Amino acid sequence: MNGMRTGDQETDARAQGGDVILVENLEVAYGETTILRDVSFSVEQGEILTILGASGCGKTTLLRAMTGLIEPVRGSIHVAGEEITGKDLEEALSRVRRQIGVLFQSGALLQSLTIAENVALPLDEFTDLPPELKNDIVQTKLNLVRLGETAHLMPAELSGGMQKRAGLARSMVLDPKILFCDEPAAGLDPITAREVDELLLELNEYLGVTIVVVTHELASIHNISRRCIMLDAERKGIIAKGTLESLKDESEDERVRAFFNREIDKP
Repeated sequence: MNGMRTGDQETDARAQGGDVILVENLEVAYGETTILRDVSFSVEQGEILTILGASGCGKTTLLRAMTGLIEPVRGSIHVAGEEITGKDLEEALSRVRRQIGVLFQSGALLQSLTIAENVALPLDEFTDLPPELKNDIVQTKLNLVRLGETAHLMPAELSGGMQKRAGLARSMVLDPKILFCDEPAAGLDPITAREVDELLLELNEYLGVTIVVVTHELASIHNISRRCIMLDAERKGIIAKGTLESLKDESEDERVRAFFNREIDKP
């Protein structure tokens, strides 16, 4: 037995290596209804992974499991070297949540707080920095998403695209290693959606942030996808993995072809 690794040891070794996310044999259910079954994949440090599929296939459910918002029925998830499906779940999640950012589909801004106060929320929760330093960090992140003049405004005073960018600033305020995005282009006009896509590409290229994007928007998929996994509601799991080109141009699966053959909205 000496020199041989158990399955758990192999998983830990992979999670601590180039893979910053490792999902193995995941099953997620709501009550008696299984949403995902036997889902396995990894995400390498510094890459952009897009999770694709039609509405209702489990994309957001998978993202919620990967960010610790729901507990799976079985399987394991490692994020940033921590298993968030193990026995010490709360302690692991506390450590992981300091290393990840989440951009919710709606932007999820609190309407009673200013933009600056919204962006500062993770700093308030996870740090004891002095107010002056918090203000500097918040302003830096707002500048990063080109909202430097909006700190004093209320969310209702911003357009939908600006609110999405403010949500992105908040998700980046702790300088996360990993950024999870749930339908970042949803509800935006094509030009504004492209601006959000370009911001994500800049965060990945210049800051090295690993990004996981859940989306069904074809334009965004073509803008940002490097490697993809596609989910299917009937299969309750992954039906295709690979580069955008391999899925779009080479797949023999009718479901994959139908997904990519939809018409893209033009500006």
